Amino acid sequence: MVPRILIVDDEGDFIELVKFRLAKLGCEFLVASDGVHALSQARENKPDLILLDILLPDLDGLSVCEILRRQPATKKIPIIFMSALSSDVTKRTASMHAEDFFTKPLDLSRLMKRISELLHPEFAAN
Repeated sequence: MVPRILIVDDEGDFIELVKFRLAKLGCEFLVASDGVHALSQARENKPDLILLDILLPDLDGLSVCEILRRQPATKKIPIIFMSALSSDVTKRTASMHAEDFFTKPLDLSRLMKRISELLHPEFAAN
């Protein structure tokens, strides 16, 4: 089974860069550029993992995450936050609801390693 990742970000160039790296990992991807679209994509497509920006039009990433965590069909989908917001409060809040937090600009190699660990936990110890 090919892992499917939902990328939620409103920066097109950033999305293209992440898609390029995910394709090298053999992943499929879905894209949403705002919070409302992210919720519908997650509900309809049940991705294996969500990469979620915090600063989004219409509904911020923290709210999206909280909504997904309350719904039985989406509550167990791993979420990695990616944001230019780097305050300790933001990181702590995000970490309470997600598996990880990456500050932009991203270390893409580290992000890809973390995605692999979440999608394939049996290999994480190696």
